[in-house]
Amino acid sequence: MDRRDCAEAVSETTKPQSADGEVLLRVEGLTKHFPIKKGILQRQVGAVKAVDGIDFEVRKGETLGVVGESGCGKSTMGRVVTRLQDPTGGKITFDGRDITRLSTGQLRPLRRDIQMIFQDPYGSLNPRHTIGSIVSAPFRLQGVEPEGGVKKEVQRLLELVGLSPEHYNRYPHEFSGGQRQRIGIARALALKPKLVVADEPVSALDVSIQAQVVNLMDDLQQELGLTYVIIAHDLSVVRHVSDRIAVMYLGKIVELADRTSLYEAPMHPYTKALMSAVPVPDPKRRGQKNERILLRGDVPSPIAPPSGCRFHTRCWKATQICATTEPQLVELRPGQRVACHHPENFADQAPGDTVLLSVAQEASALVPDAVLEESAQTGEAQTGPGAKTSTGKAAAPKADAPVEEPAGGEGAATDAPAAEPAAAAEETAREVAAGSEEPAAAAEADEPEAPKASQEPGSEESGSQESTGK
Repeated sequence: MDRRDCAEAVSETTKPQSADGEVLLRVEGLTKHFPIKKGILQRQVGAVKAVDGIDFEVRKGETLGVVGESGCGKSTMGRVVTRLQDPTGGKITFDGRDITRLSTGQLRPLRRDIQMIFQDPYGSLNPRHTIGSIVSAPFRLQGVEPEGGVKKEVQRLLELVGLSPEHYNRYPHEFSGGQRQRIGIARALALKPKLVVADEPVSALDVSIQAQVVNLMDDLQQELGLTYVIIAHDLSVVRHVSDRIAVMYLGKIVELADRTSLYEAPMHPYTKALMSAVPVPDPKRRGQKNERILLRGDVPSPIAPPSGCRFHTRCWKATQICATTEPQLVELRPGQRVACHHPENFADQAPGDTVLLSVAQEASALVPDAVLEESAQTGEAQTGPGAKTSTGKAAAPKADAPVEEPAGGEGAATDAPAAEPAAAAEETAREVAAGSEEPAAAAEADEPEAPKASQEPGSEESGSQESTGK
């Protein structure tokens, strides 16, 4: 039985136990604020709220994936959990012990059980030291003398991660990026830790090398019984290695669920937008454009985050309660915790609040337009007034159809007269582009006899025929 068969045999016995296993790491209300100081006296005038109150737990033997946009606080969370940075508030419990306020001397024995794999394989290794000196550093710092000597143990670790024992006397500049990351993994595993926090371990590597490193970490977890917290941008990598996934946005966890539930039925709008950006590796769909949710604007500044739900400035379902009341991370389904007033595929937590904010009305109108434009270009999808878009809501009606529902979607309350001038302007633009001699016919779209407008020379059908020369 080779190494892969052994790993699969071990996984059959260890993986099912991780679902209800003992909690190794518990984080409660964790915050990390970086002060902003100005002036000669260096007075604090603000703070960057990188991590602003998150709660999660990691069980023994499982892998927790953490995803989110750049600047959402993922890496800061990893450094605070490993106590490389001191938390501003909250509580960190590791293996039943509170490590939130331990001093440097008190943390030294604990470093054997908590290790970190850094993002940059080029900057995390000292170019002046040999590989043997780098990997053996944990033994020297902890005063540990492995059986058979330090050199023999380091060579065993190098062979464990797929390198040659002859690399012991080489320097980091003699290795490729994937090999350097393997060296970092070997250093993290030197003292046989209980928890390994990997901060984007494959983001700086080529795709082929990414697969090797990911498979290596998976095999080591199954053989050594490791517990991982993996921070990554690549959603496909996170899906491959994680048991549960936490989605972060602007210092908050907005959804926490197991891998299957999160990818098949995301409940938070932000999670749904992230999943819509994942490419589908299906050769049968070649040439087709996937429906994507296009988020407007940039991520707000963590110095002054929005009130209420932090995603409401970019959400197409945002209502007044989203701007005033911060949603709590609650378990809506077994094993799936969501922080949203209007979750996807679930009953609204605020059913009485149905009036969309202006930013939500604009987002709801723009997303269907983008989908319709892509469909028109490919010529493979025809979207009508009642068709569903990637947001799960009805698409905006055409100009020659009577306006029955607001473009904001379900339960949105907008003024119908405001939609009529926009429809007339859109109709006029179509007539001008088609070379119509009666641009004033667009005003007929506002009259009750909407079916007649589709038969006029300035309508959408006749305009398209004139533009194609039919």
